[in-house]
Amino acid sequence: MNTMLKWAAVAAGAYGALRLATRATRAMSFRDKVVVITGGSRGLGLLLARRFGDEGAKLVICSRNDEELRRALTELHNRGVDVEAVHCDVRLKIAVEDLIRNAVETYGGIDVLVNNAGVIQVGPMEEMTEQDYDEAMDTHFWAPLHAMRAALPVMRGRGGGRIVNVSSIGGKVGVPHLAPYCASKFALAGLSQAATTELRRHNIYVTTVYPNLIRTGSPRNALFKGRHDQEYTWFALGDSLPGLSQSADRAARRIVTACRYGEPELITGLPAAIGARFHNTMPWLSLEIAALIDQTILPAPGGIGPSRARGHQSETPVTQSKLTALTRDAERRNNEVLPTE
Repeated sequence: MNTMLKWAAVAAGAYGALRLATRATRAMSFRDKVVVITGGSRGLGLLLARRFGDEGAKLVICSRNDEELRRALTELHNRGVDVEAVHCDVRLKIAVEDLIRNAVETYGGIDVLVNNAGVIQVGPMEEMTEQDYDEAMDTHFWAPLHAMRAALPVMRGRGGGRIVNVSSIGGKVGVPHLAPYCASKFALAGLSQAATTELRRHNIYVTTVYPNLIRTGSPRNALFKGRHDQEYTWFALGDSLPGLSQSADRAARRIVTACRYGEPELITGLPAAIGARFHNTMPWLSLEIAALIDQTILPAPGGIGPSRARGHQSETPVTQSKLTALTRDAERRNNEVLPTE
């Protein structure tokens, strides 16, 4: 037993030393680098834009919402960031290709691509339609694939680059009432991990990010089905609870650091890391617990059925109480809500 412990300690030390050595050789300064961020006008995308911009990067951000883009562009300009804002529906291949072309024409190339744009539909599987699955796959799988395919020739021509694909803890562990989201995030994780292994020879490092619940303020813009007010209540409460949810600023900082060193994977929060490891170790028990939560806590089908309502259309006294104060504060700070609201 002592011999086994000794060799385990030696192996752990060698692993740590190897990671430190490779980090030192892969470190990238973002000053004057060109960074493209999809979904960069609000939430996590805007937080990442602030981080990269503060380090001297030249940014191209995109969104489908022109008003959000205008507000984000104004804020970033006021921070002294060199940034271009592009209207882009990432679900359309031609629009994504135009986004990459715009970055090359404006700044001469691309060094970092962050596939962050997202959509989330919350509700029972019975209320989900094929359109929900199509929308999730178009946003979380096809859009990153199209962006990567368009950007890779540019990166190879510049001798390398970085790609950050934002999956989710829902891309490692299935979560009830998030079926389209989980299916598409699992697909992105598989694509991203495969790309990690194949693009290394081109000096292109791919980081797959699995965020915990992050307090970006996004629940108000998420889509809720069935008993939408009840669905929004549990979702908003989970997003607000310290310990269960994570500071968005801290998550963004960790993502930028992982990108800098070309880390292949990042789980941003401790609850997500524990949940992923628990599921990998005891998948039967993990899924039994999730099924029990679905049966005893989460809302049953009904309400508006397969129709969809935004979070801000699903408010309840609970979601407007002090219990969600952290989320509502994040809404204002991260461009999820109009300044006058």
